[in-house]
Amino acid sequence: MFRYIAKRLLQVVPVVIGVTLIIFLLMFILPGDPARMLVQKGASPEVLQVIREKYGLNQPWYVQYGKYMWNLLHGDFGTSIRFKRPVLDIIKDYYPNSIRLALVALIIEAVAGIASGIISAVKRHSFLDVLVTISTTILVAMPVFWFAMLLQVSFGLKWDILPISGMGDGSWRYYVLPAIALASVNTAFTARIMRSSMLEVIDCNYIWVARAKGLSERKIILKHALKNALIPVITILGLDLGTLIGSAILTETVFSWPGIGRVIYLAILQRDVPVVMGCTLILVFIFILLNLIVDVSYTYLDPRIRLGDRRAV
Repeated sequence: MFRYIAKRLLQVVPVVIGVTLIIFLLMFILPGDPARMLVQKGASPEVLQVIREKYGLNQPWYVQYGKYMWNLLHGDFGTSIRFKRPVLDIIKDYYPNSIRLALVALIIEAVAGIASGIISAVKRHSFLDVLVTISTTILVAMPVFWFAMLLQVSFGLKWDILPISGMGDGSWRYYVLPAIALASVNTAFTARIMRSSMLEVIDCNYIWVARAKGLSERKIILKHALKNALIPVITILGLDLGTLIGSAILTETVFSWPGIGRVIYLAILQRDVPVVMGCTLILVFIFILLNLIVDVSYTYLDPRIRLGDRRAV
């Protein structure tokens, strides 16, 4: 187990190098001059040159990349060109808001998706099964930003039940609409995967044996079938936390949520490379950590799985 974890942690190094290199090249070839975004219109070429020299923007991309990686090795994520603040301070200010929103969305996805998938599988070909299928199809096909605005119009403007923007005082009411919008598509996928996994499990021989012994259907589903059916769903849920944090750009923009997704969006528009790089790197670390936790959790869900062993027991 520890050897497996150590090997996975060593994989962080090439992943970080690859991600930073790709992002750096993409930001470098984007049209626009970051220096012009820091000054007023009509600034003289001399002023622009001073700014480029100050932030190293006049150097070749590989020189800038090498300096960034050297500073990164020393724990320095750089300074925001736009906000004149250390990137780590920006991460500390905005990442917790995105993580909290993603956790609420993940809870909604887990509860609604797993429950819907179980009901749909147990009540196969019934009205409830058809209802879940239609609902998940609509959610998958519906653009997230349009669904978010629909929630705003319905619950915020028409019925005036919930706030439609901002974080306010941080109460639960401000989380409801953005969390539902953020979790909508993933909930549909989770429900479908749960249904397929549950159908596969309840057709296994040991489930038929349990029925032959006279166990109640409720006990068979919750005690015997659910644990094995959850294995692929746990994979999806574990990785979805990172996905929810990284893909919240549209949701955070529509709801004016002070999260890291909105910060990355604004940083891309303003060519603020240190902010984009730093925020993305933290997201990569979150993905790697969550993926490792999911892999380790397999051994507790199914003792037959042994990490690091190619043979299936």
